[in-house]
Amino acid sequence: MTQRQLAGTRYTAAYVSTVEAGKARASQTALRYLAERLGTTYEQLAEGVPAGLRAELRERLAEADRLADEGSGERAEQTLVALLERAADHELPDLQADMNVALGHCMLRRGALAEARECFDRALGLLADQPLPTRVRAIRGQAIAHQLGGDIRYSCYLLEQTIDELNGGGLPDPAALLLLYATIITPYLDMGALERAAKAADLALDLAPRVADPVAVAGLHRSVARTLAGGGRFEEAEAYLVKAQEVYEQWQIRAELAQCHWMRGYLHTQHDRLADAEDELTRALGMLRSTGAAFYATQVEVELADVRFRRGHGTDAEQLLTTLLAGLGPGHGTVHAAAAHRLLGLIHEQRGEPADAERHYRAALPLQEEADAAGDLADTARLLGDLLERQGRLQDAIAAYRRGLTGLARPGTTTLGPAPAPPPVTPRPTR
Repeated sequence: MTQRQLAGTRYTAAYVSTVEAGKARASQTALRYLAERLGTTYEQLAEGVPAGLRAELRERLAEADRLADEGSGERAEQTLVALLERAADHELPDLQADMNVALGHCMLRRGALAEARECFDRALGLLADQPLPTRVRAIRGQAIAHQLGGDIRYSCYLLEQTIDELNGGGLPDPAALLLLYATIITPYLDMGALERAAKAADLALDLAPRVADPVAVAGLHRSVARTLAGGGRFEEAEAYLVKAQEVYEQWQIRAELAQCHWMRGYLHTQHDRLADAEDELTRALGMLRSTGAAFYATQVEVELADVRFRRGHGTDAEQLLTTLLAGLGPGHGTVHAAAAHRLLGLIHEQRGEPADAERHYRAALPLQEEADAAGDLADTARLLGDLLERQGRLQDAIAAYRRGLTGLARPGTTTLGPAPAPPPVTPRPTR
């Protein structure tokens, strides 16, 4: 093709010659026109990216997500590592960031929390000069990793800071905000900040009509269900859970569907429908194991042990919890490790073994303090205080009660700063 043929009717051969010689920089419009004339893509001319490469890498990234959801976590990670090398070879930082986020979530599922944080950190480094909405998924991953590790206060701080920055920008991104509000509900509830969790849920529901991604909205509905359950509104929680489950079933997202069964098991437990709760939790456990989400499966097993204890199977529950504690502890499932110790304390107390019960209650307390789980801390301190009071150890009992109350009363218990500002959107009408 000659320069005149390439120029066509829109440009001159002389212009094409100066661009070709590097004496002029073609505009985006000109590059798109020339790419069409050459039968290639704009990316090929502007960035040196081979035609179709971006689409191919995106397709392979989606394939890695499917592999992870099907339980082939190792293959998913291998696929992502190979994709990262190709994206780096062609200097595609946006794709590298998305792949690091996906790899980070693979690490979370199997409990490699430190490695997950490194993936999310790399993604943020690649997106350092990009607008904040582009960085939200990486920040969210960081927050989840810290929350799972037991640093709940810092998780809240990361999410609140990002929410405030987005809202302060004047034109907040509804999808990004919805994702952040839905994510912050879990650490709020872990900290016992039910009012803040409920407020975050309301703000996210206001944003939902402006978000086109049904899977993101389903994630919100699942978080809202947990908030409602925390407030004792179980029938409403079940309704939101059904909405989320319908989407996950339609899109065949097994890992998220397992989370719905997990939540339904919790709801049944609160209604004292223990046989139904055990069925749902067992189902969730099997699904999570089959999808390679070993770390989440361990958390479900703690709740399953609680149900078995309530059904009179204390020995089974004790064996399960003792095994689980080998993989849980400070920085790695801190909240659930504390819950396991608390439950073991109850089991030993029921058997009339106060020394063992006290040992487990005391093991739970520092874990709950580390995680800033103020509500759980107060409950365990109450159990320990009552145990000590029944033994006539009144001063020790008072010290235990004070330890629990200190966590509830400390300034800034909920967050490192003021509550995040609401987005400038019209709220849903109240009924």
